[in-house]
Amino acid sequence: MVKESASAGRVWDLPTRLFHWLLVALFAFLWFSGGESDALMTWHMRAGYALLALLLFRIAWGFVGSRRSRFADFLASPAVAWRYGRDFLRNRAPAWDGHNPLGGWMVLAMLVLLMAQAVSGLFATDDISIAGPLNGAVTSGVAGALTDFHGFNINLLLVLAGLHVAAVAAHRLRGERLTGAMISGRKAGAADQPPAPAWRALLLAVLAAGIVWLVVTLGG
Repeated sequence: MVKESASAGRVWDLPTRLFHWLLVALFAFLWFSGGESDALMTWHMRAGYALLALLLFRIAWGFVGSRRSRFADFLASPAVAWRYGRDFLRNRAPAWDGHNPLGGWMVLAMLVLLMAQAVSGLFATDDISIAGPLNGAVTSGVAGALTDFHGFNINLLLVLAGLHVAAVAAHRLRGERLTGAMISGRKAGAADQPPAPAWRALLLAVLAAGIVWLVVTLGG
């Protein structure tokens, strides 16, 4: 939770902030480009590969990144999340250094659904000219089911994205600038946190990109 000090402490490390804003850009492009022309779908698939690498990085960073980026730091019990939500609606919820209990579960839900979206896209096909690199590894029935899921799951992601934006706006109305913190890395009243080593983030990024490259290359 936020300490009494009014100073702006370092909360979000650079890798976490880059992940967040790259995710926003990729998600917007993937939503825009899905189901469009073959030329645009080619870039849609490339953006999907980038998204998958980004997600693999973030999952690993959730275990070895700086404190506020770790799952162990922001995944509270359902009971704690429920109490926080109740207190927030009553305007009695305290501010938190990192993700609040509800925000932590939102992060997990987004990561799970985004990973499902990226993986299902590897098998999806339009049955005409576009197919994911792993489409040939499964039967047409399985590929069709995954393609249907890919089209349905984007709607769930849009709902979650809308809830996320609404939550950020609600916090802003109460004086908590979450967007600014995700840009600068600093949050008013938060305890200063040391960043994880930069080499660790670079190594994970290279490994994540390498895994996706292998999947796409070997699968294709």
